[in-house]
Amino acid sequence: MEKSIIEVISRPEKKDWKPLLTRPRFNSFKMENKVFNILEQVKTRGNAAVRDFSLEFDKVFLEDCRVTKEEFDEAEKLLGEQAKKSIVTAIKNIERFHRNQIVHEKPIETSPGVKCWQKSVPIQKVGLYIPGGTAPLFSTLLMLGIPAVIVGCERIVVCTPPNIDGKVHPAILYSAKIIGLDKVFKIGGVQAIAAMAYGTETVPAVYKIFGPGNQYVTTAKQLVSREGIAIDMPAGPSEVAVVADETCVPAFVASDLLSQAEHGTDSQVMLITTKEEVVQPILDQLQIQLNSLPRKEIAEKSLQNSKIIIVNSVTEAVDMINEYAPEHLILAIKDAAQFANLVTNAGSVFIGNYSPESAGDYASGTNHTLPTNGYARIYGGVNLDSFLKKVTFQEISEYGLFNIGHAVMEMAAIEDLEGHKRAVKLRLDSINEK
Repeated sequence: MEKSIIEVISRPEKKDWKPLLTRPRFNSFKMENKVFNILEQVKTRGNAAVRDFSLEFDKVFLEDCRVTKEEFDEAEKLLGEQAKKSIVTAIKNIERFHRNQIVHEKPIETSPGVKCWQKSVPIQKVGLYIPGGTAPLFSTLLMLGIPAVIVGCERIVVCTPPNIDGKVHPAILYSAKIIGLDKVFKIGGVQAIAAMAYGTETVPAVYKIFGPGNQYVTTAKQLVSREGIAIDMPAGPSEVAVVADETCVPAFVASDLLSQAEHGTDSQVMLITTKEEVVQPILDQLQIQLNSLPRKEIAEKSLQNSKIIIVNSVTEAVDMINEYAPEHLILAIKDAAQFANLVTNAGSVFIGNYSPESAGDYASGTNHTLPTNGYARIYGGVNLDSFLKKVTFQEISEYGLFNIGHAVMEMAAIEDLEGHKRAVKLRLDSINEK
């Protein structure tokens, strides 16, 4: 019997789910050591280390890694008009979706004379990592750059790897130019994360780093976060789960699985179905579409990490999805909207046969920078709040302090913090003396 291009598992018991839902693993200890060494080199040697690692990993030597005005202008000329129109369409939708997240916070009187409020303040310095190794992900620049611009971050630094000619894909540079980002550096991989985290003679340091990447980039982000540099989330290799039943269109499902499988050899795709009869038509479509896919080799390797799982019921499918916590979830089933309400762990959910994950990647408006590797259990995707910090304020009148002061003193006394108690008592005594 010919081996299937993707493993098919029929009706596993719940106790066996954990190993079935495991992502591809790598030697993290060995990787951490290598990544740590690169980080330290860039921290101590700055631009020189960045140049060395760019030569080693990207096979290009750049004396100056800054993108010049001439390069931005050249990119605009190189990009076709239809591509520009498509980018503008995406920008409008992404802007509309993210501007809708602006919250107008109002002061509240929590107790008579005690007024409290919260203010959203932009993170001043942010770094955006835009992958460009196996694919120039200009869409990621839109997803990260637009909310950063909307909230008003003072410094927005962009790092993206160059090709062997020392050039950045014109779509990335055009996207940066049109949304108003001019600090773009031709640096990729771990050295880019290090440059933004610590700063070099050329690259300004930032307070928070955003952007997906491979295992090395993800590890670099996690390591610099131990040193006080914030990161968006531990976003690693891309993944999708599709739940399908007899109402699905097999060609659509296969295309959704392949659209994620082509991201990289470490990506993973999962199909969960209650209907065994849909499996073979989807497998047939997978093979047909795979044969004509330009990134066939990458997708084939990704499919080796992937599975089709047949379950007994919709309830089981819900439980399995919530345990797996996929980055992307497509619901190609009857009553998909109702099913969606039961999903608690997923980065982004696509409801119905005509909601491909690709739409969210590019132009529907939602953000495609999402938690992977099961982190959707505890993280949400990037949004406007990701670029903000919340500062709280309070203003207490004499009357207000009189109202809550005794409670504050009592609580401070319970915790044996006399200084806290005294700070209130002195004020209350002053009020009583009037």
